[in-house]
Amino acid sequence: MKTFKSALVAACAMSVTSVANAADLTIEIQNLTQGIYFTPLAVVAHTSEASLFEVGEAASAELQAMAEGGDISGLAAIGESVNANISEVQGALTAPGMSRTFSLTNDADNTVLSITAMMLPTNDGFVGLDNWTIPETAGTYTIYLNAYDAGTEANDEVRGSGAPGEAGFPVPPPLEELIATGGTGVTMGETNATVHIHRGNLGGSMAEAGTSDINSSVQRWLNPVAKVTVTVN
Repeated sequence: MKTFKSALVAACAMSVTSVANAADLTIEIQNLTQGIYFTPLAVVAHTSEASLFEVGEAASAELQAMAEGGDISGLAAIGESVNANISEVQGALTAPGMSRTFSLTNDADNTVLSITAMMLPTNDGFVGLDNWTIPETAGTYTIYLNAYDAGTEANDEVRGSGAPGEAGFPVPPPLEELIATGGTGVTMGETNATVHIHRGNLGGSMAEAGTSDINSSVQRWLNPVAKVTVTVN
C-alpha cells in the first residue's frame, strides 16, 4: 500500500534511471487546450513508495477536494507529511495556451514527480502526472498529460458550488461570461466511481436552459491537455 493517494495517471512514461543525488528542477507546465482553465497547480517530488493518486482506485478525500473544487491544500499537506518537495501556486488560473514555471530543489530520496490541477469547467476532471521517475542525467525532458476523472461526481455539466459532494462545478472569473445558465444536467450518475480517463465535456449550444452549461464549441477537448517540460540541472 502506498503512503498517500489521490488520482490521475501519467500520460507518458519515460525509461530513465532514478536520482542518486539532490537536483535542482525547473518544471514548465503549458495548457494545450482551447477553452479549459487549470486551477492552482501542485508540483510534488516525493518517494516512489508514495502516490498522489491511483488509476482504477477510488479517489482520496484530498484528491476529491482538488478535482471538484481546485483545493490543493490537502494534497500539499499530505506531501509535507512524507517529506516531499513541493512547489505550488495558490489562487491563480492557468488559461488556455498559458504556461507556468516552477522550481524545486529536490532531496535525493524524492525520486518521482507528480502534478495535479482541476480542469474548469468540469465537475471532477483534472490534469496530472503520477510518479514520473526524475532522470539522473542533467537535461530537458518532455511529457504530455491526459485529462482524468476523479470518479467522485456525476458529470452533469451544470453550475454549482464546487464543494466536495455537491453537484455542479464552480464558475470563477474569467469563466463567468463563458458559461451558460439553467442547464438541466447531462447525467445524474456515473458507472465508474474510480479514477479513470475523462470522457471529455459534451457541452451544448444553448445560452440557457439546455442540458449542459458548457459551450460545446469552446470547452471540449482531445488529449493531451498539457505539456510538461522538466529541466534537471
